[in-house]
Amino acid sequence: MIISASYRTDIPAFYGRWFTNRLAAGWVDVSNPYGGKPARISLLPRDVDGFVFWTRNLEPFQEALQAVGAARLPFVVQFTATGYPRAIERSTIAPERAIAQMRAVRAEWGARAVVWRYDPILFCSLLPAEWHEANFTGLARALDGVCDEVVVSVVQPYRKTVRTMAASARAHGFSWRDPPVDEKRALIARLADVAAGHGMALTLCSQPGLAGIPGTGPAVCVDISRLGDVAGRVIKARRKGNREGCACFESRDIGAYDTCAQGCAYCYAVSAADIAKAHVLGHDPENAFL
Repeated sequence: MIISASYRTDIPAFYGRWFTNRLAAGWVDVSNPYGGKPARISLLPRDVDGFVFWTRNLEPFQEALQAVGAARLPFVVQFTATGYPRAIERSTIAPERAIAQMRAVRAEWGARAVVWRYDPILFCSLLPAEWHEANFTGLARALDGVCDEVVVSVVQPYRKTVRTMAASARAHGFSWRDPPVDEKRALIARLADVAAGHGMALTLCSQPGLAGIPGTGPAVCVDISRLGDVAGRVIKARRKGNREGCACFESRDIGAYDTCAQGCAYCYAVSAADIAKAHVLGHDPENAFL
């Protein structure tokens, strides 16, 4: 079993102590986001094939990573670094800090242990295509030799995203849009060329409508091949995506929605920033549930 921690929230940034406690206990309770019964998931080494950590800030998670390593469990870090302005990403760390953290993962855990995510790509008046190209180029240059893959997607007009983006646009005086497919494809093709020039494959996360762009392929964010390379052994799992176009292998996610306080205007996992902040402030690291 592969554990995803978590595409519903940023466990490394906010809940490292909780994760370390649950790893020591050997199990975690997870609420069902769709109203069903909660689940108890084993975290015992005999039951876990590896972890996929999703984050924008790994610094508070160092003790937890060492605990995972001591248990001889492989992990891959899906690390998002975009460098967007504060009107869009309210409290994410600076790109320079993110790059340093990715370099540290590469140095200690190996070349396959970290994946860069430039995700999602947002088309707005603050971020025209030429801005993305220049920004992406600078980040890719800094991560040359650190990552062998960069995952991208174009922001999806999910209900939560539309609501929060509209509020941020009103507050900060910008506009945003969902451009024609040809415009998306043209930018991604240029980014793929940049990525290739810095030793990275550019992959698309759950974007079937953009498939076939030269120099790109489908992202496998929960990837048994990459985890197996980190572990030095074969890891088996069935392919089971969680939405249209998802090419991931089966995993169990241990996070919870409305618990990330990064403040990204496009986030699909947070319905309101004040709700997420309240959950962070009221979090009990001794609780079996996040």
